[in-house]
Amino acid sequence: KLEKMHAQPTEAERDVWNQVNSVLQESESMLAGLQSYKGAGQEIRDAIQNPSDLMHQERAWNSVCPLVIKLKTFYCFSVRLEKALYSLLTCLTCPPYTPTQHLEKEQALAKQFAEILHFTLRFDELKMRIPAIQNDFSYYRRTISRNRINNMNLDIESEVNNEMANRMSLFYAEATPMLKTLSTATTNFVSENKTLPLENTTDCLSTMASVCKVMLETPEYSSRFSSEDTLLFCMRVMVGVIILYDHVHPNGAFTKLSKIDMKGCIKVLKEQPIDNVEGLLNALKFTTKHLNDESTPKNIRAMLQ
Repeated sequence: KLEKMHAQPTEAERDVWNQVNSVLQESESMLAGLQSYKGAGQEIRDAIQNPSDLMHQERAWNSVCPLVIKLKTFYCFSVRLEKALYSLLTCLTCPPYTPTQHLEKEQALAKQFAEILHFTLRFDELKMRIPAIQNDFSYYRRTISRNRINNMNLDIESEVNNEMANRMSLFYAEATPMLKTLSTATTNFVSENKTLPLENTTDCLSTMASVCKVMLETPEYSSRFSSEDTLLFCMRVMVGVIILYDHVHPNGAFTKLSKIDMKGCIKVLKEQPIDNVEGLLNALKFTTKHLNDESTPKNIRAMLQ
């Protein structure tokens, strides 16, 4: 169903579709940039071990600067992604239609929503494997604040000033920064649209979760998946909407009364090769809000241990 969705927007959807599309078109290059991220670990270690050797200081600084510019690019992309998600939620939840009607009526936008989540989980899975990002960035901040590099390239300070560095620092401190951005965007969307019934948003998310789950656990669907990529796409979208639901629903996704069958969703994930789902299970563990609540059934918590 997801793969076959009509990707062509109707006239009414076109403006939002174009806005989101211009963001999505850059998502692959963001992932490629993150994948090729080689930290400056060695140069930084040399600089720290030889504090009075100017050559080592300059070499570390010159290695870190382009990396910080790259990290700024990813961060700025997250801000655009947040705006894109906000626009999609606005369209996919507005009265008078039910979430299912919306998802059927606006298939092009629903597919973009799925693609945003797919990108987000891929980005965060990669980021979790690159500890260098935080080391590089904190070295940059220490060096800037000590102002030891008086005669070195300081053009970068105009690109990544203190305020930008603070925001980037908070972003990269998260285990799953892009997901956190989307969760915050969804929470803001709900709190800023007080007249919109909360169910419009949560039902949209739970409906998408159950579509993905059914596709994953029903052999006649999943055997038709042309590739492992489609399977991963479905799993990432499912985990993404669960996390957003857990952030905006007052009782979260894990309670017995949740509209998402968490047990079924986790079971589907656990049936996959661990390499494919480790990042997704971690996202459920670390980026949800209600997993450790009293109201979460013990068996569900045990499944995620």
